[in-house]
Amino acid sequence: MKRLLHRLTSAALVLAAGNAPAFDLPSVNLGFTSFLDGGPPAGPGWYFQEYLHFYQGDKLVGDDGNAVLAPTPRGVEEHSADAFVAMQQLIYQSDTELLAGGKWGLNVMLPIVDLDASPDDSLAIQANGTGLGDLLVGPFLQWDPVMGANGPRFMHRIELQMVFPTGKYDSDHELNPGSNHFSFNPYWAGTLFVTPRWTASWRLHYLWNAENDDPSTRTRFAIQLARPDLPVNDIRPGQAVHVNFATAYEVLPKQLRIGLNGYYLNQTTDTEVDGEDLAGRREEVFAIGPGLVWHASPDTHIFANLYFETEAKNRPEGTRFNLRLVQHF
Repeated sequence: MKRLLHRLTSAALVLAAGNAPAFDLPSVNLGFTSFLDGGPPAGPGWYFQEYLHFYQGDKLVGDDGNAVLAPTPRGVEEHSADAFVAMQQLIYQSDTELLAGGKWGLNVMLPIVDLDASPDDSLAIQANGTGLGDLLVGPFLQWDPVMGANGPRFMHRIELQMVFPTGKYDSDHELNPGSNHFSFNPYWAGTLFVTPRWTASWRLHYLWNAENDDPSTRTRFAIQLARPDLPVNDIRPGQAVHVNFATAYEVLPKQLRIGLNGYYLNQTTDTEVDGEDLAGRREEVFAIGPGLVWHASPDTHIFANLYFETEAKNRPEGTRFNLRLVQHF
């Protein structure tokens, strides 16, 4: 009974602040990829990639753009959240054309995620610690570069990413390594060589989500206080588009490129609760910052990216750092 009263009090306090958090969308590729994204750096073959990704969410932002307040036994405090991701990726790029000149390939990714929420005694939002994230499998088509008089001019790829709910999940927590639902997250990535040394790259995703049939307990209470007619048996996050973008200049020939990188996420449809649209939960965020890629050898490449977020709604807002090693075999 005491636990139930705490949860009810938590939801009531958050709603009373007029700023109930949503955080419905699963984790997606925000800033993990950047420069030269339109093609593999060393042609066909096997690739292993390791990502070390740190995110510091200085505040959790509600639908009104203001910080979400966290009810605690000490009172009401501003909430924040941090995440560390170590993600392994295995890619096979064939040299065999399959469709319209595109060469087939397969991408498999599995993250290990560590989550932390502050204050840690909050009654509103809890993080589910460390565990495996969701498994991503993506067949793709890669097209050879379009060549010009002075080298490549354009290269691109289409991938049909599928995210399976294999990660750690517990409905007693709002922030989990796994999402507890299937997602379809295809993308188109391209790199344009404006000049032989100046590039512009992008990766444009569409996100479709299936139902989460075990929503978090605090989310259920918060929604039911606002909509008593909904039992909240399941939640289906809305659809979204998100894009990574980057531009870089080669300052050391065949060794170092430096530039700007960023991303933008926009949830385009409302989250559904028991099949009904629920307004006021759409997520949005924009980020930009500096980055570089170091070509240690033709087969070894290191990417470093820093992002500063702004204009967030219904999600954390903070700073993101990404370090990525690409090794071709």
